[in-house]
Formats: sequence, structure tokens, C-alpha cells
Amino acid sequence: MSDSEKSANSPSDGSDKTPPTGSNASGPAFPADLLSGYARYREGSFLPNQRALEDLAIYGQKPKVLVISCCDSRVTPESIFNVGPGELFVVRNVANLVPPYEEHGDYHGTSAALEFAVHGLKVEHIVVMGHAQCGGIAAFRSENSKPLSSGDFIGKWITLLQPAAVALACNPVEPGLDPQMAMEFAGVRQSLKNLRTFPWVKNLEENDRLALHGAWFDIWTGKLKVMQREDGVFVDV
Repeated sequence: MSDSEKSANSPSDGSDKTPPTGSNASGPAFPADLLSGYARYREGSFLPNQRALEDLAIYGQKPKVLVISCCDSRVTPESIFNVGPGELFVVRNVANLVPPYEEHGDYHGTSAALEFAVHGLKVEHIVVMGHAQCGGIAAFRSENSKPLSSGDFIGKWITLLQPAAVALACNPVEPGLDPQMAMEFAGVRQSLKNLRTFPWVKNLEENDRLALHGAWFDIWTGKLKVMQREDGVFVDV
């Protein structure tokens, strides 16, 4: 082999070293914490349950419950309800909101997921779960809240809470509550009301083929409250 061939096949001083996992010319490496977490998942969760996961891959998912939750990183429905893969269909957005039924207009991410859960998966229960210290609720309540970007997507989204605020002011279900908590409860009630504007949700509920539920999780204490159907009051589990 010639000297030129040896040089072409030998690594240079640093320029051709193997890059960190997931790195590329356009950005930093893939987060190391996620990679180490994936390794623990493989050993502790995936491999012991591989057969069940293979069945889910082959036969598809068949969850009976749709949970509409906030995208807050502190609130994870799968952990709170201690369920495994395939047991819950989860939709997460800012402040766990459900928009009213609308066939035309903008993109409808939450409505699309709802449509798939009800018509495609044929879920039997829908749970709207709010939580304590919800940033979306706090932003709605704040008089000094400023848009985070020129699009103000959050500001537009949380206007869905306006009917809930009016209802809370005119006829508080639970007088005397902390205002933030009261608004979090009211937001869940409004999302349940909006769910019933979807004709197929209302029809299935009236025919006892679909049940709607409200819930609220306290990040600080780990307590779960569920909403009573008869009066809309939230009570400890």
C-alpha cells in the first residue's frame, strides 16, 4: 500500500473521529438523558413485556378510555393511573381543553384525536383531567399575560376558557374555592360541555354507549379528585 493510500484510510487528528451518538453537522447530540432512559426502558420495561408489546403491534390498540390531559410535563396520565402500553388513548394540550364542534375553519388536532378515539377505537369512556398549578389557566386569569410570540397561539387557544369564566362568575358551583383551583375545575366542566356539542359524542352518551367524566390531579399532594355528575362538584377519590 502506498503512503497516499495509507493516509486516505487512516483517521486524521480529530477531524474524522466518531461523533457522539445522534450528533450531526447541524446541531448538538441527541439528549444523553433520553438515551440512558431508553436503555433503562429496554431492560426494565420492554424486554420483560416484549410478548405483550408484539401482540399490540400485530393486533393493534384497543384502549377503552380516552384521557384528555394537559401537556404539562408534571402530569402524566399513564403514571397517575398506573397503566401499561395500549391501555389508554391520551390527548394532551395546553390546559386540557376541548373546543366546540366545528366542521370548518382551522386545523383541529384535539377534535381529530377525539374523532379517532370514538369512531376508530370505539372507546367507552372519556376523561377530561385538569390539574393544580395549571399554567394555561394561570395565563388566562392573568391581566398582565403577554404573548410568547407574534403568533400568540396560547392566547388564542385559552380563549376557549371564556365561557367557563362567565359561568363561574354567574353561578359558582363550589363557592369559596381558591380562584385558581375554581377556574381549573370550571375548565374541565367547560370541556365536558364542549364534548357534548359533537353530535356523535352526545348520541353515544345518550344511548349509554359512551360515558364522560371529569377529574383533577394535585401535583403537590398526589391526590385525585373526580367530578360528580349530578352537581359538578369535585370530590376526593
